[in-house]
Amino acid sequence: MRNHGAVLVMLLAVLTGGCAGPSGSESTPTSAIFEAAPCPQPNVPGVPAADLGPEFSCGFLTVPENRSIPDGRTIKVAVARAAAQSPQPRPDPLVYLTGGPGGSGLALGNSLVGMGLNRDRDLILVDQRGTLHAEPALFCPELDEFNAAALSMSTQDPATGERGLNALRACHDRLTGDGIDLSAFNTPENVADIADLRTALGIAEWNVYGVSYGSDIALQLVRDRPDGIRSVVLDSLVPPQVNLVEQMWPSAAEGLAALFDACAAQPSCDRAYPDLAGQFSATVRRLAAEPMVVNVPGAGDIPPRRVIVDGYQLANMVISATLNTSAIPGLPKAIHAFATNDVPTLLDGMLAPVATGASLVGAGLTYGVFCREGAASTDTPTVLALAQPALPGLPAEVLSLVPQIPRIIEECGVWNVGRADPAVLAPVRSDIPTLLLTGTLDAVTPPSQAELAAEGLPNGRVVRIPGSGHDVLSQSPCAQQITIDFLDAPTDYDAGCAAAVQVPAFD
Repeated sequence: MRNHGAVLVMLLAVLTGGCAGPSGSESTPTSAIFEAAPCPQPNVPGVPAADLGPEFSCGFLTVPENRSIPDGRTIKVAVARAAAQSPQPRPDPLVYLTGGPGGSGLALGNSLVGMGLNRDRDLILVDQRGTLHAEPALFCPELDEFNAAALSMSTQDPATGERGLNALRACHDRLTGDGIDLSAFNTPENVADIADLRTALGIAEWNVYGVSYGSDIALQLVRDRPDGIRSVVLDSLVPPQVNLVEQMWPSAAEGLAALFDACAAQPSCDRAYPDLAGQFSATVRRLAAEPMVVNVPGAGDIPPRRVIVDGYQLANMVISATLNTSAIPGLPKAIHAFATNDVPTLLDGMLAPVATGASLVGAGLTYGVFCREGAASTDTPTVLALAQPALPGLPAEVLSLVPQIPRIIEECGVWNVGRADPAVLAPVRSDIPTLLLTGTLDAVTPPSQAELAAEGLPNGRVVRIPGSGHDVLSQSPCAQQITIDFLDAPTDYDAGCAAAVQVPAFD
């Protein structure tokens, strides 16, 4: 998810994480060709440690850009496969579907191998259509430039919104001028790509893992193309029947309430911040009326910046911080620092100097999904009407903007990719064994979303990891062990370690 001001949250631009038409929801199987190719190098620009090791082999899956147009353009989806560590690997690989929408699966390869996900079976990673190593990769440098400049602007200011729309329009016009069908970068086409990948690789049966937006792909894969799926792991869930644009504030309210309750349950946190919820709401209201201006010093190659924090930005920073579990223990202290204008603490935390540069998120997929499958079915008054009862202490000028994607409804008018078939948004019902992982302090995809998805999964089990935020697998050794045990025996596995996990101590 694109996040105005996300750089304020100490590099919380998460490639897994984040979240929710067809050029065809009823896509039929189509011929797709897989061809081997060298693994990308660099895998992640500027991060040599992310280059894939010798256990990986790579290639491209060539697929139709838009399956509803016979003999139309083709595009390429990047694929990497890590060989199993076991000398006697199981025959059913695990395919990993990352989030965003627009994140890179290949970028996570070494970290996933480090978790042991390829201990007993091959691990397959995908850069979905339009993302980092796919061809074409639909980046928007125009938005990168705007987001860097937006640090010194108030998100609530309509002039900021207009400048952002102009940047998005420039990206849209450039990509469509190159002949790209932006409406084809959506979930049904992603689902068809993944189903075709299994066939093209000659895999009889595999297991599917999806995190955040990847869980949406996985659920729709189970619903529409279930052949060959042995088991499913869903992490930080985005059920397809949920309009994520409308759900962002109610989900935030659930996560914030859990955060405030967790602080109150720890005596030291409760003593230091006895009314954290009230302090948060009051500070958001104050900054909404009179934004805070902070001069952030430079560091190394990072230049000094004048940063503006308004009420929306404060709320959004706290919500977005739950994308990274390691940032959660510092949130009560950060909220208190904003409330008391404790600039030194903020400069040592949420407002620390960070570099701004090119995003690695495929914006074409981000907007294709959010616009067709969310924004096209709602409007700003509806978003506000759902937000106000969930967070009655926050002002309308804040709640009229969507967390992480503040002006997505107006932006989708610029992106102009139509509306998904209602079938794309249908609930999923399946008997396939399913593990549903959720973090109790996730304010983006909270536990209620896992429970909602589980209603249609009689062989599913929701496992809550106390104190975890978004993307549970990447941040919880317990969740990693549960996942590996589940993959070995999807109908007989032990999730008992979750009961022993404690909420980390708050700063």
